Amino acid sequence: MDTITDISQLDLQGTYSYADYLKWQFEQRVELIKGKIFKMSPAPNRRHQKISSHLHTDLGIFFRHKSCEVYSAPFDVRLFNKSKSDKANQEIYTVVQPDICVICDEDKLDVQGCIGAPDLIVEILSPGNSKKEMKTKYQLYEEAGVREYWVVYPYEYSLFQFVLNEDEKYVLKSVFSEDEVFHSHIFPDLEIDLDKIFEN
Repeated sequence: MDTITDISQLDLQGTYSYADYLKWQFEQRVELIKGKIFKMSPAPNRRHQKISSHLHTDLGIFFRHKSCEVYSAPFDVRLFNKSKSDKANQEIYTVVQPDICVICDEDKLDVQGCIGAPDLIVEILSPGNSKKEMKTKYQLYEEAGVREYWVVYPYEYSLFQFVLNEDEKYVLKSVFSEDEVFHSHIFPDLEIDLDKIFEN
């Protein structure tokens, strides 16, 4: 397939791999989930951006002199079922751009982004996020083995914290509100003051 410069050149009902994704040169931001194209919402609004900035700053400071690295969207994360070992581009059918992710295994990082599950993913919901989309991401991150997953609800001033249990299934560890300070499960020393994260 030649370089694609307009999304209209693609069959939106088709199935694509990461090798195809690399040839797409159009402006529309998309994610590839199990081979299917998902159009991303328009640019996040100001509230979303402020929360993302506050969280990224706190995470960046915490991990500054540690081996883990923090990235914000747009940043390609290539995911696959962790029970599969073949990671060639043509065998990867999922590419997502989490709002924030933390990767502690430098072998998962290359010039194109991350290949394999980040240790921590943060998604900040926008009004355009559908329940179907969030359910899909939840299942995707669980299947890939993302150890901790935060879902931030900007207008409810809350954060849901999911962690993988011994059966590699997500459990809701806790729900936090704007006036609380919470700790990461996999990084116990990481402390987040939600009052500052949600400040207007």
